[in-house]
Amino acid sequence: MAGNVGDIQWCFSQVKGAIETEDVTEADIISCVEFNSTGDLLATGDKGGRVVIFQRDKAGKIAIPSRGEYNVYSTFQSHEPEFDYLKSLEIEEKINKIRWLKRTNPANFLLSTNDKTIKLWKVTERDKRPEGYNLKDESGLMRDPTNVTSLRVPSFKPMELMVEASPRRIFANAHTYHINSISVNSDQETYLSADDLRINLWHLEVTDQSFNIVDIKPANMEELTEVITAAEFHPHECNLFVYSSSKGTIRLCDMREQALCDKHAKLFEEPEDPTNRSFFSEIISSISDVKFSHNGRYMVTRDYLSIKVWDLLMETKPIETYQVHEYLRSKLCSLYENDCIFDKFECSWSGDDRHIMTGSYNNFYRMFDREAKRDTTLEACRENMKPRTILKPRKVCTGGKRKKEEINVDCLDFNKKILHTAWHPLENILAVAATNNLYIFQSKD
Repeated sequence: MAGNVGDIQWCFSQVKGAIETEDVTEADIISCVEFNSTGDLLATGDKGGRVVIFQRDKAGKIAIPSRGEYNVYSTFQSHEPEFDYLKSLEIEEKINKIRWLKRTNPANFLLSTNDKTIKLWKVTERDKRPEGYNLKDESGLMRDPTNVTSLRVPSFKPMELMVEASPRRIFANAHTYHINSISVNSDQETYLSADDLRINLWHLEVTDQSFNIVDIKPANMEELTEVITAAEFHPHECNLFVYSSSKGTIRLCDMREQALCDKHAKLFEEPEDPTNRSFFSEIISSISDVKFSHNGRYMVTRDYLSIKVWDLLMETKPIETYQVHEYLRSKLCSLYENDCIFDKFECSWSGDDRHIMTGSYNNFYRMFDREAKRDTTLEACRENMKPRTILKPRKVCTGGKRKKEEINVDCLDFNKKILHTAWHPLENILAVAATNNLYIFQSKD
């Protein structure tokens, strides 16, 4: 594969997180990964409610060839565990999603959410401190005003760089069910948050009020047939958004039509192949992620076994379908028993919309080249940890004679899974979360 023209040769760049320890603390497991709009900052959230922001190494960025290296920029506790006394429910601190706002001033802003509460964080740098107060001494203690004999003009003196994260807004008490998605509108003034049955529209300046724009909750909960699994705003049209469901459908809504978007503008659904019908059909057709392409023409959806590209102008079927791990179809029974069948894999577009990436098991992740119609399987592992080591494509065999480089489907480790991935918006740099480690890969050239 590596020798083909147009193929990207991927190589190892960095790995973050404890490598040596075999016992992984639950709180350290990464639960979301997100680049900002320039790709210079990369944020991760974990099950312990922490957000870690990495900053692109400036020297590595301008080097030839450039290096995709990131260093820790800021770490802060975004959410704490809570208890809902009215419902006798524990609210986990786990960060479900992080979304960056476009930068408009020296500060950076991001939204982070757990199951119930969304927070807007301001991340600022301080490299100067004021000195020369009249009523305070150098240690900060107040002076007696009667002892002040002359007036000094305070001045700013250089100090070691400090990065501070402060919560600017807290958006709470608007979701009865667990929040699974947040998405910032292209107007950069509003955003949506989605739970299992409702989608709310917020203004970034208003914390005590949100508008319910989708509500699929039936009057009688026994009639419930589907739930919302993901939602996202269109990257350019501020009135359009999509949401996916556990039934494998995607609905495109236009907020210009009506305030409550219960009636969709478009419904994207592929008829089920009767030959593949089984007990697990409904479970594996549930969409775990939906993402618009950068140009806004297409969207990609991920279900359990496949990834599909849809043209917004064609609702009847996807224009492309890629099998992620079809070899697991015969293993659905055991995957149901160990609950892996309910894993929610995310997907990512490359900056030029030519490639798609998504995760799999055994710390494998899959890349699909839409133009060349080629796919490759790579592994996030500790063995090739020398920088610029080219990654070898991996192959899974399903029986018969196994070649040397292949791994048998029965030998896959289902505890090692790549659920969260992100692709740099402008360059071929990948961020891949594998349990408590964050791997950074980049193209060779």
